[in-house]
Amino acid sequence: MAADHPDTAFLMGSSFGPSPPNFSVFDNHIQEASYLTGMIAGGATETGIIGMVGGYPIPEVNRLMHAFMDGALSIDTEVKFLVNFIDSWDDHARARQEALAMIDRGADVLYAGRFGAADAARARGIKAIGNVIDTAADYPGTVLASALWHMEPTIDRAIAAVAAGRFEAADYGSYSTMAYGGASLVVDEALAEAESVAAAKAREREIRDGRFRVEIDDSEPTSSL
Repeated sequence: MAADHPDTAFLMGSSFGPSPPNFSVFDNHIQEASYLTGMIAGGATETGIIGMVGGYPIPEVNRLMHAFMDGALSIDTEVKFLVNFIDSWDDHARARQEALAMIDRGADVLYAGRFGAADAARARGIKAIGNVIDTAADYPGTVLASALWHMEPTIDRAIAAVAAGRFEAADYGSYSTMAYGGASLVVDEALAEAESVAAAKAREREIRDGRFRVEIDDSEPTSSL
C-alpha cells in the first residue's frame, strides 16, 4: 500500500525495517522498563520461581521477557523461570490455565503478558507484574509493578515530520525508550519489597543518565526450571 500511495506517510508497528520512501516503523522498545519490573519481581519472590505467560514468541515480546528476566536475576541470581507462550493474544482462559499450572509448580510471582495470568494470580493470592498498560486498578493488591508503553513521543514526531514536509522512511523504535519518555515504570510501593524498589529507582536513574544499558535479546526465551 505504501508503494501505491507515495504521497501518504505510513507508520506501522513492526519488527521489520522501514522501506523508502514513505514507510516507517515503530516497535515496543520498552525493555528498560521491563528490566525494572523484573527487579521488583526478583525482590518479591519467596519461592525463587517466577512464571511468565506470553502471547507469541516474536521479537517484540521476546525482548521484554528477556529484559524482565535479566532484571530479576540482578536482584536474585538464583531465581528460576517457567516460560510458556499460548500462541494467542486474547485467549484469556488458556493464559489463566497455564498460569495456574505454574503456580502449582511453585511460582509465587507471575509476569502477566496476558490478562489471564493476572486473573490466576488474583485467584491464588500471589503477585503479578503488568506489561504495556497499567492494570493495577483492575487487580488491586495483585499487580506489583508494570512496564508502561507511551506512544506520544513516536506519534508526535511522525506528525511533526509530516507537517514539516520531511517525513521519510525511518525506524521510530528508539522513541519508545525511557530517554524519550516512551516507557516508564509504575510500582505499588505498598506491595513491593522496599529494597528492590530502591534498587529499581536507582537503576532507572542510571538508565536515564546513560550509565546503564539494558541488552536487547529478541530470541525466544525458555524455562530455566
